[in-house]
Amino acid sequence: MPIAPRPLRKLGFLTIGLFDEADPRRGHETTLEIIELGERLGFDSAWLRHRHLQYGISSPVAVLAAASQRTSHIELGTAVIPLGWENPLRLAEDLATVDVLSGGRLNPGVSVGPPMHYDRVKQALYPDTADAEDFGYGRVRRLLDLVRGEPATDFSGSEGFEVFSDRVQPHSPGLAGRLWYGGGSIDSARWAGENGVNLLTSSVVKAEGPDGERDFADIQLAQVRAFRAAHPDGDAARVSQGLVVVPTDSATPRQRAKYERFAAERLPRTASPQGPARLLFAPDLVGTSAELAERLHAHAAFREIDEVAFALPFAFAHEDYVQILTDMATALGPALGWRPGG
Repeated sequence: MPIAPRPLRKLGFLTIGLFDEADPRRGHETTLEIIELGERLGFDSAWLRHRHLQYGISSPVAVLAAASQRTSHIELGTAVIPLGWENPLRLAEDLATVDVLSGGRLNPGVSVGPPMHYDRVKQALYPDTADAEDFGYGRVRRLLDLVRGEPATDFSGSEGFEVFSDRVQPHSPGLAGRLWYGGGSIDSARWAGENGVNLLTSSVVKAEGPDGERDFADIQLAQVRAFRAAHPDGDAARVSQGLVVVPTDSATPRQRAKYERFAAERLPRTASPQGPARLLFAPDLVGTSAELAERLHAHAAFREIDEVAFALPFAFAHEDYVQILTDMATALGPALGWRPGG
């Protein structure tokens, strides 16, 4: 018999922060308003997606700096910053700065790999070093070491009127413990565990293994277990799941129809692995909170985690997000055993 699901301890949400090119401020403002709403509703965390050269948030760290001044206790995360676009030293400075401003509420999530469409952007991104850049785990290792306070230089002390530090400043001592890795494969989950960081899982995994396993929940469960087996904290190591979950308890008939149509249009991609990387997508979950709780409690991976950052569909209207978040906090969360401030 499967083990009983863990009561949900931390309830979060993830948004992409879309905007109109003709009025980008409004889109960023509505994202901040959603984060403020999340805090009022009692959510434990709010997370931002990262989109480069698109009409979504390209600088989530900057947006979270603004959010840190408009909220007081909700945790603020990125899911995820693709490190192929970043200099780890500069990013470490930005992350530490926002963490200090937020009072220790930042949860940076990162991933590795070449930037999307690298051949088309490399001359703008790395005009002199495009062929020499390393986009592997070493980039996370550099960031983690710098965030932990390892030396960035062999020089410190005074030079004239200037005073220099040999490590990233400001230094935020608790930040390294809140760094997350966004993984979708057994190898990446195991690497995150071996390196003592937290694991972000999402609605996408790699369909891997000799038996051609195609059950999303079972694949994700194997990754969660591999991560915890490798992590110093074992079964207590933190994992957050990021499925697309849309409760409809207070939705209007028109909203319900839109949500169901959205999920139906995306359902075919869940039938088999997609592309050379054999990516397998989870179905979007739409229904009443009672129905969603039943489906989640039957999900093999969900049964072994106690933190979530449910993803908001990227193309909905602001009023839809208000309804979805309200239902999550008032109906779905409690149905999963969550209580605000738990």
